[in-house]
Amino acid sequence: MGRLRIGMLLLVLGMASGLARIVPARAEEPVRVVATFSILGDLVRQVGGARVAVTTLVGPNGDAHSFVPAPADAQAVAAARLVVVNGLGFEGWIDRLIKASGTRAKVVVAATGIVPIEEDDGDGHGQDHGQDHGHSHAADPHAWQNVANTKRYVANIRDGLVSVDPEGKAAYQANAAAYLTQLDGLDAEVRAALAGIPEARRRIVTTHDAFGYFARAYGLRFLAPQGVSSQSEATARDVAAIVRQVRRDKVPAVFLENISDPRLMQQIARESGAKAGGRVFSDALSEPGGPAPTYLEMMRHNVKEFVAALSG
Repeated sequence: MGRLRIGMLLLVLGMASGLARIVPARAEEPVRVVATFSILGDLVRQVGGARVAVTTLVGPNGDAHSFVPAPADAQAVAAARLVVVNGLGFEGWIDRLIKASGTRAKVVVAATGIVPIEEDDGDGHGQDHGQDHGHSHAADPHAWQNVANTKRYVANIRDGLVSVDPEGKAAYQANAAAYLTQLDGLDAEVRAALAGIPEARRRIVTTHDAFGYFARAYGLRFLAPQGVSSQSEATARDVAAIVRQVRRDKVPAVFLENISDPRLMQQIARESGAKAGGRVFSDALSEPGGPAPTYLEMMRHNVKEFVAALSG
């Protein structure tokens, strides 16, 4: 009898232990979110905190313009409850990937509500172009380069997370509010850092037109031999036009982006006599140990590089 009672007790304890293992795992399972590229992935982590598990399709230093999805990417999208995309035509491959994956995930377009800049806006605050690169009426998708726009991204991500995980609403709202305060501080930092640069030196050359929103928001001018996509080819004529403009306007510096081939910028610097500035981050964060592993650090790094090149 004693052995029977002990056996029954062990059986009950074993079942209870099994339930204890199952229930918390189910209750604590994070919300699976897919973000299309590293900057969005960071924003989702900031808002989602411990409640989310984020998969980023285009990783650090990756070029979302030229990305080709793999079968594993379709599997990640299929398993997600939320997919966060930039929109504005940035990820030309995302609609096909979502369809191919068969996912039932909610899709959040982070740039919803932002009025895009047209590449040929010609208002004197965007980018200058030596030639027409076939993108004369393309929307510039790089809206995160204006911190005010990133605040809209955060709000859209917050609302998307709440819609798929209502139980986490308070956490998402608190995380978003705290991060929005940090973004307000960042915007003030950027403006203060750039305030001392003389008007005559507020010109920069970058590889492709990733800084139009930054230019409009913060009063710099950018020239680029490529269009809003890094996939557009800069011809010899385009490069020659940029070199002439750099010389004519006495542009102080040219910058290489982390997603771009360095040879183009090296050629322009060499032929124009402009200073070769440091590496800046436009469409992707750096690796975790690099100078721009988060959005906040990316913006601070870029501003530091711009100020160093333009101030003296």
